[in-house]
This record gives sequence, C-alpha cells and structure tokens, in this order.
Amino acid sequence: MEDQNRTELKDLGEFGLIELIKKKVQIRNASTLTGIGDDAAVIKYDDDSKTVISTDFLVEGVHFDLSYVPLKHLGYKAVMVNISDIIAMNAVPRQITVSLSLSNRFSLEAIEEIYEGIFLACELYNVDLIGGDTTSSVSGLSISITAIGEGKEGKIVYRSGAKESNLLVVSGDLGGAYMGLQILEREKQIYTESPSVQPDLSDCDYILERQLKPEARLDVLREFETLGVKPNAMMDISDGLSSEVMHLCKASKVGVSIYEDKLPIDQQTFDRARDNHLDPTMCALNGGEDYELVFAIDLSDYEKIKNHPMFTVVGHFLNESEGQTLTAKDGSSHPLEAQGWNSLKEDSN
Repeated sequence: MEDQNRTELKDLGEFGLIELIKKKVQIRNASTLTGIGDDAAVIKYDDDSKTVISTDFLVEGVHFDLSYVPLKHLGYKAVMVNISDIIAMNAVPRQITVSLSLSNRFSLEAIEEIYEGIFLACELYNVDLIGGDTTSSVSGLSISITAIGEGKEGKIVYRSGAKESNLLVVSGDLGGAYMGLQILEREKQIYTESPSVQPDLSDCDYILERQLKPEARLDVLREFETLGVKPNAMMDISDGLSSEVMHLCKASKVGVSIYEDKLPIDQQTFDRARDNHLDPTMCALNGGEDYELVFAIDLSDYEKIKNHPMFTVVGHFLNESEGQTLTAKDGSSHPLEAQGWNSLKEDSN
C-alpha cells in the first residue's frame, strides 16, 4: 500500500528543501558570520587561531546498513565521525557542511529524520550547520560532511609528535562498537532466514549504542585543559587501535609496545564477544568505530592522569628499530597487525 504521508522530494524542489532546512538551523558560534542562504558561508576565527578541516564520506551498503540503522541515528553518527577528526587534532569543532546524494526511494520525511540527528548533534556539540548540497542518485544514500574547527596557536596536535619513552594512552573503552555491529549483523541474518523470530538484543544496550550512536570525545579536550596535559601526538580510533597506533608510529618514526592486559574492555563487550566465539582482545585492537582518542604523552605527565577514570595507559613508544609489538598476557611478544577498516579493500562490503 502506498504511504499517504509520503512527500516526494521532487514536489518540494531543491530550493524548497534548502528553505526547510534553513528554518531549523540555529547559529551558536560568533565565528559564523554567514551560514545557509548565500553562495558561500563566511567564518572568522580569532587571530591566534588556525582553521582545522576534515571531510568524511558515508555510503549505504559500504559504511552503513539501513535495515538496522535508524535514519536519525545515521545523521547523528555522520556528524560524530567528522567532528571526532577535528577533536583528534586538539581543536574544537565549530561548523559543518552536509551534502546528501539519494535515490527516489527516499521521501522528504526520510530526509527530515536524517536532519533530526544532524541538528541534535549540532546542538549537543555547539556546532553550526552552515551549508551543503543535495543531489539525486541512481541508487542508495550517501552522506558527505565537512567539519571545520578552531585550533589555538601552539595547541594543535599532529600524528607526528610521539617520542621514544612517551606513554601510549587511550580514552574510554575499546571494542564495543565492533561487538554492537556483530550483534546487529547476527540478528539481521536470523531475521532474513526466519522473519517470524524476534530479535534478541538482551544485555546489548551499551554496545549497540556504541555502534549506532557514538560520541566524539570533546570532553577529553576539556579534561586536558583541567589537568594541564598536552598530547605530543593524537588520533581518533575509527579504524581500530592497532591501525591508528601504527599510523602514529609511521608519522613519528618510533616503535611501540602495547600490553594486552592493559586494554580497557567493557564487561558487556567482553561477555558478548565470548558468547559469539570472538576474542575480546582482537575486538579491542581491530574493531574500530569506537571514536575514542589514542595519544602520546610525556612520562612526566603520568602523575596527572594516573588513576583517572577517563584514561588508560596501554603501552609506550620505543626506538623505531624495536618495531611495533603486542605483549600478550602470558608475556610473549607478537608483531602488531592492522586488521581494521579499509574502505578500499575489495571485501570491505
């Protein structure tokens, strides 16, 4: 039966859609001088600030599956993915642009659901939506978001600053988002084979939220300020801890040793991994999409973060010649391997 409440995008038109979005936009930052409504947005930061920019592209069937991802959650997560990159530079996200490519199977109501998630993310993280684009597609949905942030002179952190004897630290816990994805994929397969079977999502609330509604760690930057800590190098964990640490090592020309028994793994992540015959350590190292921060700090800063509930020291950096290793719980040493997400691998989808 045809949905009587469905509004076709072609009936509204591009400019009608722009006006609809514009009415719901709130400007929160003084640095946003002109937003939606002109040929380009205009922003201006303080003279002692630098502009930090990042773009990510999310494609249906590659990065998300709409059979279990609500559109509002998708909009929210798309913003988180991008502003997390800004935060990983020790900068504060201020503005975003949003571009959508979608087929005619998506109605105006569907687009409004996506933007509900986007607007919620903007509100919670004090970010302005200042522009974007919408175009038709022959199949599926794609979202491209560009995030723009403000980094104070001398405080921006790059991948290339880690030094020998620096401590390797992570925020939060790891592997939850990956386990949430495994549960969703498992239930999708069961539903495909037996549509009458109700999904079993018991004791999965935390890991499902980690996958469907991740949070960028802007609070970590505030904690750095409070503690008087400035990381020497930093990344966000989008592709898996192993992959990100190897990127840090390559950029900084150092080696690293990670200790398996130090990896922060939530109990629900651990239990569901065991239930599904997965190794919790591998979920933490290679799962990805946690959007936690991994960073290098001076040994002298250890006392500032010691026993802090937000941070865990998981290893230390070495001379480049010593390689990149994982020290297992039994004391054995193994080469660190990156098995995280790679969007260009042939088997990625």
